[in-house]
Amino acid sequence: MNFKHNNKACDTDPLHVVGTPGPWFGRAIMLLDLDAFFASVEQLDHPAWRGKPVIVGGDADSRGVVSTASYEARTYGVHSAMPARCARSICPDAIWVPGRFARYREMSHKVMSIMLDASPFLQQVSIDEAFLDVTPTKHDRTDPVQLARRIQQRVAELGVTCSIGLGASKAVAKTASEEHKPRGITAVMPGEEEAFLAPLPTKRMSGIGPVAQKELARFGIHTLGGVAQAEEDALASVFGSRADEMRARCLGIDTDPVQTQDASAKSVGNEMSFAHDLTKREDIEAAIGTVAAKVGRRLRRSGLKARTLTLKVRHANLKVHTAQCPLPHPSDDEFLFTDVLAGLLDEVWHPGTGLRLVGATASKFDGEDAAPLQLSLFSEGEDELRREGGQAREHLRNATDAVRDRFGEDALQYGRELKTNANLTGGGSKDPLEDQ
Repeated sequence: MNFKHNNKACDTDPLHVVGTPGPWFGRAIMLLDLDAFFASVEQLDHPAWRGKPVIVGGDADSRGVVSTASYEARTYGVHSAMPARCARSICPDAIWVPGRFARYREMSHKVMSIMLDASPFLQQVSIDEAFLDVTPTKHDRTDPVQLARRIQQRVAELGVTCSIGLGASKAVAKTASEEHKPRGITAVMPGEEEAFLAPLPTKRMSGIGPVAQKELARFGIHTLGGVAQAEEDALASVFGSRADEMRARCLGIDTDPVQTQDASAKSVGNEMSFAHDLTKREDIEAAIGTVAAKVGRRLRRSGLKARTLTLKVRHANLKVHTAQCPLPHPSDDEFLFTDVLAGLLDEVWHPGTGLRLVGATASKFDGEDAAPLQLSLFSEGEDELRREGGQAREHLRNATDAVRDRFGEDALQYGRELKTNANLTGGGSKDPLEDQ
């Protein structure tokens, strides 16, 4: 059976069913993707901007990049991750917005709450995208297709729109969500997965990037059906140990479960790119303090404590270097993080050289398989001072968290954050575990 694939949503009915409509049997996974999310929120909050090209991103004169472009801007060729200077040249009349990430997170939380009302099995993969397991059960036989309709309608009532993919696996749901954007619902009925996927180009499958696409093309493989039927040696040479996994995805039979946030989070990180390279230690340490604070806050909000920290930097020549260190005990203390990360700086940076990105990641959370206890990172005297100051730091963290929870992330900023934020490119990460 052949299916017609396109990227235009129906004007009268957003629902597109692949196969014969009927009762849903077996596993049902939904992928909800908010349409041009950041730009849509800006158009919602600024009615005069509706119908006009809106670009959320960094300054075109300061190495900025496009974070999100409205569909009106996309008609000019503007897309995410495009250099802001290029976007400005092809869409000079666009409305530019630096980004209000606290507002975007607020709206994202509302959407996720709508999804959680339908099922507790939610896996948020970015600020504007999430999987939901809506498999019918003995106690809840709600039809997944009708549930997708209701969720889409409730999201629309918030003032933004979404596209939804529905299928028997995460790979099918993700691929289906891209079929009819914006405002589309594509439901791949059970048993129709392979026929739906087969004619699609390899770039449509999550996990097949540009390099893999070129390698597959060398074997004459250009479609997902080609991947599904490829020789084992060919797939192994392209994907290595992931060959079987990628074949299963392209057949629509992958069994990757929808994981809740606590189960899926293997690390919590934050990184910042700068409009002007950082060359002074004091500026770099201020940036380290800023990302450490964001990581610590995210850990506390998730009830997690980490046992390992990683410092990441990108130099002016675009080379990336990392350094890692275990903590003396599981922690969510950003002040401890700042000291540890600053101590790693000399491993990845030499005075006088420029850095265009600084990042921090916390991992190996308390409760996971524990590694042997590590010796203290500090001298005995320093440890004593830190113990004495720990209670005061905890009070400060709690007070800071309370202010930000009530009034927003930008309501209270330390001097290091003000200094660092003034030099950002303006692009924002979509990682749900990162606070921008």
